[in-house]
Amino acid sequence: MVQLVGSLRKELADSLSTCKVLVVGAGGIGCELLKNLVLTGFKNIEVIDLDTIDVSNLNRQFLFQKKHVGKSKAQVAKESALQFCPTANITAYHDSVMNPDYNVEFFRKFVLVMNALDNRAARNHVNRMCLAADIPLIESGTAGYLGQVTVIKKGMTECYECQPKPTQKTFPGCTIRNTPSEPIHCIVWAKYLFNQLFGEEDADQEVSPDTADPEAAWNPEETAARATASDKDGDIKRVSTKDWARSTGYDPVKLFNKLFKDDIMYLLTMDKLWKKRKAPTPLDWHQLENSACPQEESPGSGLKDQQVLGVWGHCQLFQNSVETLSSQLREKGEGAELVWDKDDPPAMDFVTAAANLRMHIFSMNMKSRFDVKSMAGNIIPAIATTNAVIAGLIVLEALKVLSGELESCRTIFLNKCPNLRKKLLVPCVLDPPCANCYVCASKPEVTVKLNVHKTVVLSLQDRILKERFGMVAPDVQIEDGKGTILISSEEGETEANNGKFLADFGIRNGSRLQVDDFLQDYTLLVNILHIEELERDVEFEVVGEAPDKAPPPQTNQEEVNSITNGNKDSAQPSTSSKAPAEDDDDDIMIVDSDEEEGASSSSAATSSTKRKHSDAETGETSAKRPRTDQSSAAAAPTDNDDDDIIALD
Repeated sequence: MVQLVGSLRKELADSLSTCKVLVVGAGGIGCELLKNLVLTGFKNIEVIDLDTIDVSNLNRQFLFQKKHVGKSKAQVAKESALQFCPTANITAYHDSVMNPDYNVEFFRKFVLVMNALDNRAARNHVNRMCLAADIPLIESGTAGYLGQVTVIKKGMTECYECQPKPTQKTFPGCTIRNTPSEPIHCIVWAKYLFNQLFGEEDADQEVSPDTADPEAAWNPEETAARATASDKDGDIKRVSTKDWARSTGYDPVKLFNKLFKDDIMYLLTMDKLWKKRKAPTPLDWHQLENSACPQEESPGSGLKDQQVLGVWGHCQLFQNSVETLSSQLREKGEGAELVWDKDDPPAMDFVTAAANLRMHIFSMNMKSRFDVKSMAGNIIPAIATTNAVIAGLIVLEALKVLSGELESCRTIFLNKCPNLRKKLLVPCVLDPPCANCYVCASKPEVTVKLNVHKTVVLSLQDRILKERFGMVAPDVQIEDGKGTILISSEEGETEANNGKFLADFGIRNGSRLQVDDFLQDYTLLVNILHIEELERDVEFEVVGEAPDKAPPPQTNQEEVNSITNGNKDSAQPSTSSKAPAEDDDDDIMIVDSDEEEGASSSSAATSSTKRKHSDAETGETSAKRPRTDQSSAAAAPTDNDDDDIIALD
């Protein structure tokens, strides 16, 4: 007779009360998960989250109340969870999981790690730490009504990075500065403008007209006289945006006329830009003020944030937000900077107003504050019940892991609508590790295309090794027979190299770099492929396989993608591998949608893929659904009667 403790076998219940588990993230999924764990019988839990509680969290993160706003998520989640089970032993860390204190030895003290994270860099890091510690990891995420849970175990399943995730979409600088054609271009421009005026200036986020635009091919000497910049509005000159704004005392009218009149008139002198495009229409503050109709700007019905203001309404919003933000900047003192935050009303008002005024200038329909916030803040509206379902599935997979039944673990997809078998939850078998994965392969290796005469050491460290390959503190040694140290994680040892080009160290086509991240217990061999010219605004490219490895033949290749979730409850689960098509019964139309970092994009590309997996419940094959990255988009079902899966990306 099997002994039960509640609904669990006694052996499993005893295991739950003694094992130690780690929860990374205490947001939408994390709150539900922590509550589920203590109610299931887990007694030794550690939770880590760097974030603090915001008012916008309260509609779905139910361990938090209004009185907790501004406090540590991890600490308050712990206190609230203990009310469900006062005998539980919960340790909370208000910290980043990427802090060097949380090393491999830290991870080895757990029998299981559960992710409820909101960004790819942290997911990559936890994935590597669990691989190094050989600890099972449960990855999860939601996107609106959609969700996914998967299990990662070293040597048995794909790791989180086995399949490449689509890079977040960026836009050429000349598109943002000269020829925006979509609302997202204007929103990105407005966020850049916020930083140029009030935040940390970044040369890559310039907002003034781009005279180097190759498409313009104009002659400044011949057309400069036609640019009628207004001398009376601040003596406009082509100087730093922040310096010019300071010289005017952040006068909203002068700022307005520079950004939306003088700069636009300057753009109009670039004749060739407008031969096949509709030319922009400059705005003048005083003309708008004189022609403003009070009735036109009166608020309509419905929620305030979902109303679309008129042009003069956005002018007033621009004026008020500039006055508020400049006042905040002065209060902080000389040299201070503001940081853009979608939940900061003046900052959000500024981006809403500036983006909409630019949309109007370039003949686009203006957007509500709600729409702008959704794109600017990279938000997919979060659904509390989706988080609850996914948190429950995490616990079910955790019980399998702790029972020693890893072979029973599944990747489980939560769909918005039932499939043809009337199922919302679709389990799929886990994929084996990818032989060419640059993280979990026995000898990780990648090839990077770049120009060794133009790429400096600091770019290699920050843009390639840290940003692209997710390292925290890389050490780089050139395989040149001398063991030359190019980058050291020890402070001050190689800082003199930062501004030098790779070619200055003898790095050329075919050179190999050994990169070690001792915190992640991770070594990567980087092959350098020198190329004279890359696409415009592209610093480097990562080649799929190392040069001596030919890709395996495949009859059909699936788009590889990952899942993210809105309002910081995002995820990018790992399992989505390439597989040959078997027949035509499980065709899925996939709609891909990439987003600018901190913004949404409406552009999408479609592709048809096929995938067979054994359905865990029926034993029949079904198509395995790829996952969303920064956005969700529905896929059209086919006309057959087999198990159609709603595909996302």
